[in-house]
Formats: sequence, C-alpha cells, structure tokens
Amino acid sequence: MGSGHYFWAIFYFASLCSASLANNAKINFREKEKKVLDQILGAGKYDARIRPSGINGTANLATMVKVNMFLRSISKIDDYKMEYSVQLTFREQWTDERLKFDDIQGRLKYLTLTEANRVWMPDLFFSNEKEGHFHNIIMPNVYIRIFPNGSVLYSIRISLTLACPMNLKLYPLDRQICSLRMASYGWTTNDLVFLWKEGDPVQVVKNLHLPRFTLEKFLTDYCNSKTNTGEYSCLKVDLLFKREFSYYLIQIYIPCCMLVIVSWVSFWLDQGAVPARVSLGVTTLLTMATQTSGINASLPPVSYTKAIDVWTGVCLTFVFGALLEFALVNYASRSGSNKSNMHKENMKKKRRDLEQASLDAASDLLDTDSNATFAMASQFQRGGGQQKPLVRHPGDPLALEKRLQCEVHMQAPKRPNCCKTWLSKFPTRSKRIDVISRITFPLVFALFNLVYWSTYLFREEEDETF
Repeated sequence: MGSGHYFWAIFYFASLCSASLANNAKINFREKEKKVLDQILGAGKYDARIRPSGINGTANLATMVKVNMFLRSISKIDDYKMEYSVQLTFREQWTDERLKFDDIQGRLKYLTLTEANRVWMPDLFFSNEKEGHFHNIIMPNVYIRIFPNGSVLYSIRISLTLACPMNLKLYPLDRQICSLRMASYGWTTNDLVFLWKEGDPVQVVKNLHLPRFTLEKFLTDYCNSKTNTGEYSCLKVDLLFKREFSYYLIQIYIPCCMLVIVSWVSFWLDQGAVPARVSLGVTTLLTMATQTSGINASLPPVSYTKAIDVWTGVCLTFVFGALLEFALVNYASRSGSNKSNMHKENMKKKRRDLEQASLDAASDLLDTDSNATFAMASQFQRGGGQQKPLVRHPGDPLALEKRLQCEVHMQAPKRPNCCKTWLSKFPTRSKRIDVISRITFPLVFALFNLVYWSTYLFREEEDETF
C-alpha cells in the first residue's frame, strides 16, 4: 500500500513538471513587450517633453542624433518653378537612457511603437521645403524601435517638394545642384546636434529614372546656421543632376537648323517668283518665332542670356536675313531693269552719233583728197616734172603719238581675277546677290556652329571639374 502511494506521488510530480514546461513553451513574448512598455512609458515614469541626457548620462552635453535616408524616387525637376520632388525614407537614431529595459536573455531584440508622441523626438525640419506630406496607406508609414540599451530608431516615409535655385546660363547644356537641408528648429547646438550616420548615410534606389536628368553623384555636408537666438545644427545633401541633351537636340536644335536651311531655298528660286520667295521667307520666320516663344514659355524669366537664347536668336537672325536678301534682290532687279533701259537708249544715241560722224568724216575725206591731188599736180608742174617723196620727219608729233600707242598695246596683259571672271558669268546684279548668298549664308552658319559648340561644351567641361 505504501508503494502505491509512492508511485502516485511520482506521477503527480511528473505531471506538474510537464505542465510547467508546456506553459513555458507557450509564453508569448509580445505580451512581455506590453509589460515592458507599460514599465518604461507608464504614467509618472517617462516625460516625452524632457530632452534625453548627453553621452553616458552627462546632462551638460548635447544629445547626438544620427541621420540617414533612402531616396526612393525623384519624380520631377521643374525648371520654371525651380523646384524638385523627392520621396524618401527618413531615419533618425539617438540614445535615451530612460528607455533601457531587460531583453529577457536576448529574446526581446527591440520594442516597436507607431505613435511618435509617446517618446521624445528631435525637432528636425526641412529648411528648403515647399510642400510635404506623410504616407498613410494602408497604415501610417512610420515606426519607432526601442532597443534594450535605450537606443531609439525613428523611420518614416515622406514626400517633399523642395526649392532648387538654378543657374540657367548654360541651358540646356547645364548641370544643376539641388540640396536637401535639415536643421533643428528650436534646440541649439548646446542641446541637440545632428550627425550623419557613419558608413553610408544616403542610399539611392537602383535604376533611378528621370525623364530629362541624370543623377551623377551626391555629397553630404554640414550647414550649421547662426541666428540671433543661437547656433543651430544643420545637415545637407547636394544632388548633382546633369541635363540629358538628346531630348533638346531632337526637339530644339535640329528643327531650328532645318528651318534655317529651308529659308536658304529662296536663293535658288528665280528672282521673278515673288509670291514663292515671299511666302517661304515669311513662313519660316513665323515658325522660328513661334518655336522661340514656346521655348521661353517653359523657362523662368531671368535677367541673363541663356545658351538656348543665343542659338534661337542667331537662327532667327539667319531666317530674317534670308527674307531681307530677297528684298535686296528685288530692289536690285528693278533698278537694274531701269538702268538697262537707260543703257539701251544711250547706246542707240551713241550709234546715231557715230553714224553721223562717219558720214561727216567721209565727206571731209573726199574734199581733202581732191585738194591734195590738185596741190600735187601743181607742185609737179613747178618742179619740172619731179615728185618729192612724202617722208615724215623724226620730230613730227603725229609719228610720236603712233609710236606711244604701239608701246601701250604691246604691254603684258593683266592677270584676270577668278572671282570677277566667275561673277561675270551672271549678267545682272540681282543674280549675283543670289549666288553670293548661296555661299555666304551656309559658311557663316557653319562658323557660328563651330564657335557655339566649342564655347559651351568647353564651359560645360569646366563645370564638371567643380
């Protein structure tokens, strides 16, 4: 009987041990989190209005907050408003020794909160922000993690529209630096200091795509500011964007070149085709002016000259010059026709004068020959029938004049000018103007392109060194 009681006692003890082990195996440590949170954040135990102490509990030192971020996307960069939009995951980390807790032998890695007002938070703000909002779909995209040593990690997803002052002198061959600035609003550097997290403070999503820009690189720096109320800690990220030139080459530069070349077609049309040449010049001029106004409409009104202004201005000048060239050709053709008529009248008058002079000379020659014959006959009779030879003396002025004329005609002919010879093939002045314009306009435009691209591409390389 005693042995039976002993057996049941051992069985009962084994049942209690197995039950206790089963209860230990079913412990929910999330319930432990609630107890720990109630313990460290209970009423009268933690005040979120009080700034955490400095390093190692030193109250006289500032609270150090380490910052890092993850750039999720950059949706647009607006040249007209000089702003850009970015979506990022922003993180802050600091130590608050009042939040230390027992991790139950490493089983509680951290505590998670979704209410930021339960603990003290740094009063960080984005100084160059224009607009911003949090993301609340499906739940608020924010969390706070409290680690056993009192370290606090705050993470939130936000979208911001930030100001980005731009220098558009080299537009569209430019590079722009857009900054993201973060500073403390109320705590001075004696109380709060922001630091970049060691290692990789800024991360960018892979395959970041921008329609008109390329993110070349980014730099982190400090930008502490002093005001009348003290010095405030500040962090900044400089994002270097390079504008994609291929878009502007297709949309602006090539169409402008085509319009300029089309305006040169009027040089090859007949000068009498007035409607065709006028309509061609006016159409290209209006098209070029419309494209110039469209380009300027997408850019802010600035006080300096942009690279695109130089290009469109010169192209507009070439198109306008082609229209003025036709006006000059038309004027030259009309004045040339008047001169031609006057020349014809003068030639007719000279021809009539020459005919009259030739008739007078012939009649005088006949009178002279008859008188000379009579004189020679008289002299032959007086000289006994001997005729003297007609020999001109060396001092005779008529002989000297003939000799000089022979010397002049025997001089070597001058070498003809090739340009004048080539232009002499075109009889009218208006035709010569068209021919000269066919060569001059393309050469000057090619020279302008050489100077333009060498100048602005060289200045772009200088900016790369910056």
